[in-house]
Amino acid sequence: MYDERLTVPRSWWLLPAAAGLSFALIMLRFSPVAALIGLVVGIAAGAAALSSYGSARIRVVQGSLVAGQARIPVGALGTAHPLDRAEAVAWRSVKADPRAFMLLRSYIPTALRVEITDPADPTPYVYLSTRSPERLVEALAAAREGTAR
Repeated sequence: MYDERLTVPRSWWLLPAAAGLSFALIMLRFSPVAALIGLVVGIAAGAAALSSYGSARIRVVQGSLVAGQARIPVGALGTAHPLDRAEAVAWRSVKADPRAFMLLRSYIPTALRVEITDPADPTPYVYLSTRSPERLVEALAAAREGTAR
């Protein structure tokens, strides 16, 4: 079993504070109470957006690869290719296929590219940003062995 949440870096949590401060400064024109409301609303909205963006998960469970909203049976997956920093950048930019399913987060330097072998699926591969591509490859191999029995 494999489970990874693609959380945002800790430094990004300063962004909701900056958004709240911006809202407060805008609302200060009306009144100090409006500025306080703007501060609270800005921080809450920024934190909610950041939490939502960082809540994407990659899991290997019950014979399937679950990545964000996609659920792919491991039987439909081909070779998995761990990508280092340079290869990950190349596969999400110049080498990218517009038909590919991509769950990418630019703040995660490594990734995994898994070929799709299902002939009925036009998706050529799945690109997944992951902090531990080798562990994900092992989990996929274990899931394949488990479903082959």
